[in-house]
Amino acid sequence: MKGHFYKYQGTGNDFVVIDNRSLEFDKSNSKNIAKLCNRRFGIGADGLILLEKHATLDFKMVYFNADGNESSMCGNGGRCIVAFAKFLGVIGNETTFEAIDGVHKAEIDDDVVKLQMQDVSIIQTFENHQFLDTGSPHHVELVENLIDFDVKANGAKIRYGKPYDEEGSNVNFVKQISSDKFAVRTYERGVEDETLSCGTGVTAVALAMHKSGKTTSNKVILETQGGDLSITFKENNEVYTNIWLIGPATQVFKGEVEW
Repeated sequence: MKGHFYKYQGTGNDFVVIDNRSLEFDKSNSKNIAKLCNRRFGIGADGLILLEKHATLDFKMVYFNADGNESSMCGNGGRCIVAFAKFLGVIGNETTFEAIDGVHKAEIDDDVVKLQMQDVSIIQTFENHQFLDTGSPHHVELVENLIDFDVKANGAKIRYGKPYDEEGSNVNFVKQISSDKFAVRTYERGVEDETLSCGTGVTAVALAMHKSGKTTSNKVILETQGGDLSITFKENNEVYTNIWLIGPATQVFKGEVEW
């Protein structure tokens, strides 16, 4: 059957977005989802997102990686689905919705979406990196020459290496620009390549840099390949709360596709 789809991007992190309130889309067909995300044989995207009805909240977000498998939380995807819900008239300028990692609040003003992330209480610190979960697992590592760094090769080694092994981790390589600004390049599992931006990734970087003392600001700017995002948060006794991921989310085009 033919169905309608929309293409959204948030700082270059792009998604196929589908209104699945009628539950017509087959979520069990991972091969079809991967094909729709394929950049040569499909629409092309870092992931696919379904907007579905929720019994008590505004809507439910269901997210699939580009490999066709349902995945953990996607921050930029969350911002894009909020913009889509506003476009559909499902929400106004504020919303509360459910994703795989729990309930999220969000606000939208024109094309800027402010998404509340889950609280973070555990940031593990190792000799050369930090590890934390911001809805998705993230390895955070400072490097010197970020511009010429081979993100795909080095990211893949870490993503499949110990202690992450099969389940894997997203991998963020970071360079400090100023007291409250960091450049970030991310290797995403499920995409198995560098993406232009990662919402849960920049959230992880902001918190990790604060925990390590690289910044004392509770508003951190993250420079990604696809543009700047900002993270605001509160910290008390190394517990991070009221975490907000802020940046643009834009509809690129819409169309029909066979699924």
